[in-house]
Amino acid sequence: MRRHLLDRPAMGTDAVSIVERLCGVQAQVMSSAELAVAVRQAKPAAGEVNKALKAKRLIKTWAVRGTLHLLTPRQAPALLALMAATKAWEKPVWQRNFVTLKQMAAMAETAWDALDGKVLTREQLTAAIVEHTSDKALGERLASGWGTALKPLAFQGLLINGPSEGGRVTFTRPDTYVDGWAGLPEPAAAARETIPAYLSAYGPASPETFNQWVCRSVLKKGDLKRWFAELAGEGEIVPVEVDGESLYAPASELDAIASANPFDEVRLLPAFDQYVLGPGTKDAQLIGADRRAEISKAAGWIAAVVVHRGRVAGTWESNNATIDVSLFRERGPVPAKQIKAEAGRISDGPVRISVQ
Repeated sequence: MRRHLLDRPAMGTDAVSIVERLCGVQAQVMSSAELAVAVRQAKPAAGEVNKALKAKRLIKTWAVRGTLHLLTPRQAPALLALMAATKAWEKPVWQRNFVTLKQMAAMAETAWDALDGKVLTREQLTAAIVEHTSDKALGERLASGWGTALKPLAFQGLLINGPSEGGRVTFTRPDTYVDGWAGLPEPAAAARETIPAYLSAYGPASPETFNQWVCRSVLKKGDLKRWFAELAGEGEIVPVEVDGESLYAPASELDAIASANPFDEVRLLPAFDQYVLGPGTKDAQLIGADRRAEISKAAGWIAAVVVHRGRVAGTWESNNATIDVSLFRERGPVPAKQIKAEAGRISDGPVRISVQ
């Protein structure tokens, strides 16, 4: 909880620092992303995330697990490089369902030229690609609201989201939009940066959990084994055992983890919060196995959760300014006073608490 800044320290909880600490904040639902930042601040500042985006201190793009994320320009290249290393768009099934490698190459070339120093709406970018390729079928693929055909371009660092125009999505090139954009490193170099950062926020963890977090376990297991072994050999990360399971932790934080005092405070975390997404909803220490279906829902929705003593103790939702909290009976009592105090940070309306 403390390494996730959920103790709301006085320093280091501006939006950019929080996003960097968490290795990104999922942003398919911007209100949830904003609340994920605010819940880690003692005094949240309204509009802070949007200001950071406008100042280009944060960017928004498709990244880990193919989902939209807020990222810092410093961290983004390494995370994108690991996604690019999967080359998921080269698989036959992907090409059958979306676009061929030839079409992808044409899209990449056109997008690179069309977005050079420019910000285009999805419609404008689509029109440019169709005009350049004379391939009307691409227009249909690119019109998808999910943007699946464009994701490989994001993974390769060829485009990111630009500022929205009246609610419409826009795209631009990171190297001409963001000062000092470093470009994508090689996968091994990306792993050397990303693995310690991930473990710092979410460890102790296994290579398999890291793989699931990055790309739903698509990275080659041999590469993962080598990357973790090299970092361990250099003393950057340390093998540890937790309840009989072999995991890794950052060497610099090992003493702090081992000596951490209990954190008993309650937190109401938004949908898609990194505290849940980092270890994944299959983590039985975080979420009881019988409760996973209440957290990981249809269409990839991750519920807003109540966290007490580090574990998910229930769910919550906002209905017309009322906060409805549903607690898990097996987690034991959760202080109602703390629940109401947390709810007061979200809404001025009443709080209804039930136990299931």
